[in-house]
Amino acid sequence: MTGLVADLTLEVRQDRPAEKPARPYFSSGPCAKPPGWALERLPHGSLGRSHRSKLGKSRLSHAIDLTREVLQVPDTHRIGIVPASDTGAVEMAMWSMLGARPVTLLAWESFGEGWVTDAVKQLKIEPTVMKAPYGALPDLSAVDFTNDVIFTWNGTTSGVRVPDGDWIPDDREGLTFADATSAAFAMPLPFDKLDVTTFSFQKVLGGEAAHGVLILGPRAVERLESYTPAWPLPKIFRMTKAGKLIEGIFQGETINTPSMLVIEDYIFALEWAKEVGGLEGLIERSIANAGALDRVVEALPWLDHLVVDPAIRSTTSVCLKFADDAVSGLDEEGRLALVKKLATKLESEDAAYDIAGHRDAPAGLRIWCGATVDAADIEALGPWLDWGWLQVKTG
Repeated sequence: MTGLVADLTLEVRQDRPAEKPARPYFSSGPCAKPPGWALERLPHGSLGRSHRSKLGKSRLSHAIDLTREVLQVPDTHRIGIVPASDTGAVEMAMWSMLGARPVTLLAWESFGEGWVTDAVKQLKIEPTVMKAPYGALPDLSAVDFTNDVIFTWNGTTSGVRVPDGDWIPDDREGLTFADATSAAFAMPLPFDKLDVTTFSFQKVLGGEAAHGVLILGPRAVERLESYTPAWPLPKIFRMTKAGKLIEGIFQGETINTPSMLVIEDYIFALEWAKEVGGLEGLIERSIANAGALDRVVEALPWLDHLVVDPAIRSTTSVCLKFADDAVSGLDEEGRLALVKKLATKLESEDAAYDIAGHRDAPAGLRIWCGATVDAADIEALGPWLDWGWLQVKTG
């Protein structure tokens, strides 16, 4: 199958490809379940039980312990399961810790823009905002780390990631807040550089939605215990009591009621992650998937990467655009219509699900290449993309 994409001919494109992806799940969230997943494989003992029972707490604590092991989080950092997915985790940190010093926000896609809106319109602070268009990064060397700094490690809707953590100084005065939801478990995260890290189950490990994970380094804990923000804190954001961190949050005592089915699903994914080689194995799978998609893009003259520089190109939420000469004469509205037709066509064939780009991004496709996807399915997708393109272009 590997060489088929490079050998595409007009005849192949006119005929429906013979082989479909075995699992055509390419959504960028919620993402494909781990290979071999089945609902009946999840333990059921905690279902219908209180999350505060001995069993419930033990399963939540086990999920935290497995997260530390697989993600290689140092013992200096606390890990908590919190409400409202990655968004809840980010906003929980922002509402609880911002305001102690100036703030810089980096935005190069829609989620980063969302944190800017939170800071400016909701918290009503006056941050420094450093923006870049879709497909690019702002000048990381110009970031002032006397400020608290908030950024997305991997822009899920733009396909742009920071290349590493070298741009973050060890002697920073402010805190770093990394929204790592589509980077965690797929890219190395330097936790010594990250004071607050957030993600959700539903990305690289293909978990279910509604819960987020908040990882706090020692400097973040110090901020929480020494600073009280001026604005009201909703109950689900409160992490301290009488000036001390509520340690139970980071030991499996969740702030509000979690879904134990979601927790069992997450534990399944973490155990699968260990089977494929832990963090290193997950990273290798994502890189292999992104490499397979690179070969598809290289073989198709009508398709390009949105992110030109491979050093900052995501290996999970890979964003693609139409080659300029393939859609010359079409405005953005026309290109968006073409995306919709192509995505709908491939979904109707059960060849690819949920591959249209994010609604806030430039017109294009977005193919999830995280670890729960198999490279063989990316390879099988290539001929279907080309066949689908020919169908929608010829009407």
